[in-house]
Amino acid sequence: METRTQPSAAPVVETDVPARLDRLPWSRFHWLVVIALGITWILDGLEVTLAGSVAGALRESPALRFSAADVGLANSAYLAGAVVGSLLFGWLTDRLGRKRLFSLTLLLYLAATAGTAFAWDLSSFALLRFLTGAGIGGEYSAINSAIQELIPARRRGWTDLVINGSFWVGAALAGGVSIVLLDPRLFDPDLGWRIAFFSGAAIGLAILLLRRFLPESPRWLIIHGRPAEADRIVAGIEARIVGSGQALAPVTGKARLRGRRFTPLGEVFRTIVCRYPDRALLGLALMAAQAFFYNAIFFTYAMMLTDFHGVAADRVGWYVLPFALGNVLGPLLLGRLFDTVGRRLMIVSTYALSGLLLAATGLLFRQGLLDATTQTLCWSVTFFFASAAASSAYLTVAESFPIEIRALTIAIFYALGTGLGGVLAPWLFGLLIESGSRDQVLGGYLLAAALMGGAALLAWRLGLASERQPLESVARPLSWHED
Repeated sequence: METRTQPSAAPVVETDVPARLDRLPWSRFHWLVVIALGITWILDGLEVTLAGSVAGALRESPALRFSAADVGLANSAYLAGAVVGSLLFGWLTDRLGRKRLFSLTLLLYLAATAGTAFAWDLSSFALLRFLTGAGIGGEYSAINSAIQELIPARRRGWTDLVINGSFWVGAALAGGVSIVLLDPRLFDPDLGWRIAFFSGAAIGLAILLLRRFLPESPRWLIIHGRPAEADRIVAGIEARIVGSGQALAPVTGKARLRGRRFTPLGEVFRTIVCRYPDRALLGLALMAAQAFFYNAIFFTYAMMLTDFHGVAADRVGWYVLPFALGNVLGPLLLGRLFDTVGRRLMIVSTYALSGLLLAATGLLFRQGLLDATTQTLCWSVTFFFASAAASSAYLTVAESFPIEIRALTIAIFYALGTGLGGVLAPWLFGLLIESGSRDQVLGGYLLAAALMGGAALLAWRLGLASERQPLESVARPLSWHED
């Protein structure tokens, strides 16, 4: 009689691979991870900033003639696509692996963002923005998972924040591109914004080749019954590091894990809701607050500059550059404190300061005390802290749940957070700006500030001391096997 092996009967593997990954010194391999995976946030920053920078051009386009509300709706379509893409590809990432999804999601992004250049009306533009968002959203799960699983524990916080903060490198690139492409002396008003969307496709195409050199996550391979392959990957990394003249610290600690092909959805939700309810509540609050905060302000900043401060549409890009600089410097300069001072205190501080500074900016705007330059400077200071806060939301969710469900968990919290706090925000703020009322815009600012303050209070109550801790200690794998 044939006997079918059940998942629970899979062999137990004793491995030191997680400990070997955590003891690695920083090397060229880790820089490869940062560059090849960080490109996702650069592309997202490019897309979001282009959407904001070309808002004026879309409204002036002879073919489209969008209203402020139409621009907000198209931006909401991008975010909705990111939500759907993150859920679908997050589920596939936990089943099929981190590496396999890289090319698929990047190819979807490339096709959709290039296709946006040929949009002919609101429906086609919104659909292509939805598909572009789906590609970017799909990348989030696989890439955040890989970062967590490949970077040593002592550098995990800083690395995660810096990679997430690279969003603003893309924002700066988009700002510079828009300055040239939206100049009516150089390009026709209906051509410049179309060319702008090809810039993202060009960057994404180049990165496809670079990602070929990234391995699958050894931690994922062990869980899925491929320990020998995981060992070969880590041994290869170690050999290159030793060959470069660096020494390896002794390995301490082994894990006993029972392999599994996949984790049923029922177990996924029981783990999130029943096993880690406090972590679930905290993750949702952090993701939703930062999503509303960012998407409300950033998707509509161009309209704020044009409608209230009289900035010409082709000059908006100049105001993106200092704004992007503040956002890049935040994670870069504050990131190490998340590994030294600690996650809890830094999350509380960055969320609280972001809310207070945005409220102050809103009040100054309401009183008419800001012009385009001082408005941008206020935003730059505010988002110096907000950028680190937003990145810490992804860090918190990614390291707080077991490896077997990490990608899907990231997707779920990204989807819920963006759905609750982000999808409606650009449309809502588009309406507030279109009203021409400073009082209404201030109300939107205060709402975003209150959400960040509430998240800070919750982080103070429920925050984790996960700095410098191995992933297996922060969230024990579901496949963990006791002696």
